Amino acid sequence: MLKWTMHVSALVRDESGQDLIEYALLATFVALVAILGATSLGTALNNWYSSVSGAVDANAAGVGS
Repeated sequence: MLKWTMHVSALVRDESGQDLIEYALLATFVALVAILGATSLGTALNNWYSSVSGAVDANAAGVGS
């Protein structure tokens, strides 16, 4: 039992993989922010192009008649 307790205690104190996990979490967070930013930017650009298209269509309809 003492050997098992010492083994568990050693695993709790072991920090060898901690840096890798922290970098993976940071990379995941950066990727999420990039995806959300690109989605938001794409929606904003789509709305802007739609309004410009509507303005061009409205002005073009008046010129042809």
